[in-house]
Amino acid sequence: MSSEAEELILVDEQDRAVGYRSKGGCHDRDGLLHRAFSVFVFNRQGEVLLQQRAQGKRLWPLYWSNSCCSHPRRGESMEEAVQRRLAQELSISCPLQFLYKFQYQASFGDAGSEHELCSVYVGRSDDLVRANATEINDCRYVLPDALDWELESNPDAFTPWFKLEWPRVRDAVRDGVLNELRAPNEPPRGACG
Repeated sequence: MSSEAEELILVDEQDRAVGYRSKGGCHDRDGLLHRAFSVFVFNRQGEVLLQQRAQGKRLWPLYWSNSCCSHPRRGESMEEAVQRRLAQELSISCPLQFLYKFQYQASFGDAGSEHELCSVYVGRSDDLVRANATEINDCRYVLPDALDWELESNPDAFTPWFKLEWPRVRDAVRDGVLNELRAPNEPPRGACG
């Protein structure tokens, strides 16, 4: 699982590794720029899986966010990290399409900050989700138009990185980015458990 002591990869603005620091150290004060990722998982019905972050999270507890987000650890590739966290947080695995990379910084009061160079991925899965209660308080599937309405009517319920990522993810999905990631031809096996 994730811990404040695990070593994350510090990067420059061109995503070149420049050192390592504990997760806790990366998130202290204004944060140190480090490598991260966000994953958006869609089902065959075109709904996106959202997670509500666990209450024990240091930053943005109980806020709604994308399906999975985390960091590669020291010595770990991005591909290894993404699949590791999908399995740990949601008990799923799925093919992913890289969309884009962006840098952001956001502070959560005195608790600390995110300062990340974040790679954004989309994937498709109809596997039964088993949410890890240490990481996730709740999860649900929502149609993109309904999510747009939620973001407009209650933006403070969502993490800052999610609000930055969603418009570009939504547009890419509408433009057919998931067509290359076809789920197996089997009936959906469930939602969040």
